[in-house]
Amino acid sequence: MRTLVVVRTLKIGGMERVAVNLADAFAAQGHESHLMTFKVRPPHLSPQDTRVHVHHFALSRAMWRSGLGGAVDIAARVGNAVIRKSHFLIAGWWGGRLFQRELHRLEQRHGRFDRIIFRGMGTFEAIWSFRDPRACYVLENILKMDGQRDRLARRKARCLFHGKHLVSVSAGVERQVDATLRELGIVPASLRTITNPCPIVDIRRAAQADSPATAHAPYLLNVARLVPQKNHRLLLQAYALLRTSLPLVIVGDGPLRKELEALAAELGVADRVHFAGRQLNPYPWMQHARLFVLSSTHEGLGIVLLEALACGTPVVSVDCPGGVRDIMHGELSAYLSEMTPEALAVRVDTTLEADGYPIDEHWLDAFSPAQVTAKFLQEPADP
Repeated sequence: MRTLVVVRTLKIGGMERVAVNLADAFAAQGHESHLMTFKVRPPHLSPQDTRVHVHHFALSRAMWRSGLGGAVDIAARVGNAVIRKSHFLIAGWWGGRLFQRELHRLEQRHGRFDRIIFRGMGTFEAIWSFRDPRACYVLENILKMDGQRDRLARRKARCLFHGKHLVSVSAGVERQVDATLRELGIVPASLRTITNPCPIVDIRRAAQADSPATAHAPYLLNVARLVPQKNHRLLLQAYALLRTSLPLVIVGDGPLRKELEALAAELGVADRVHFAGRQLNPYPWMQHARLFVLSSTHEGLGIVLLEALACGTPVVSVDCPGGVRDIMHGELSAYLSEMTPEALAVRVDTTLEADGYPIDEHWLDAFSPAQVTAKFLQEPADP
């Protein structure tokens, strides 16, 4: 079959990495796999499988070159100045038509696509007027609509989700999305859960690459953008309570870096916390860690937990809303903690004192690329 995965950018991030993994997985399963982005922001991720066809559709440039596009973009910006967060209404209406035209051009060259998969809210917003029964829209996280009873929030939800085939990445996300859409009076064409693929073989191969990670081993590890959702404040507060002398390495970058560095100093642990910055290949860091710790306020799935387990590293996580329990169930549920610094510190200390735990390969079976791609190619059931 012929598939197209569409994502706004391939910047270094969890959602973008999953989009690349999915395109790779389709190719590995013998399908003709295509991957499209709207923006190029180096450094960026790239498919590992050379059979994946990569397309860059410069949507912003196409907007200005499309006759009315310049006027549409100006109108969207003026509207956004009057009504905050309304830019997508006009820009995405025109963007969907431009995407339809680009899709037609691609299909003339490569043939008709059997499945079109959009990933990320930014992608949805950019082309919301595009509608096609082959398309599905993957919700990577719980749905947070500012002011659910606000008219603009309802309009946004109707544009993005009404009458469309929606896919959540975890059972927790599906439950939350279903409840939110019901409250807003939005009826999707379908809503189902298809988890993210975890390409174990590729991850383990990438983990063998040379990396500065070895200079810091052994250590505790967190891999995440430095943004409020990832809750690094909680992580640092818990780390300051730990009995272990192991350093903490945080792989990732973001707007909160200076604030978090200041907090580490305030807590008296700055000399033991290493901010490693953004890493194109985080897997050597995972492989050499003694323990991976997740502290997020919420997670769509928590794919980094799977990636750490694939690298042979035990994981501990806060029991946050979303999809963490899709991974941390059964034996792994013992390594969840309440979302407080004290509870997380106790869970990390006890896990370290027990020298971690053996990792069962079967924990990763449900996230195999073969299973995930097969589900995407199934026709969604009626709601």
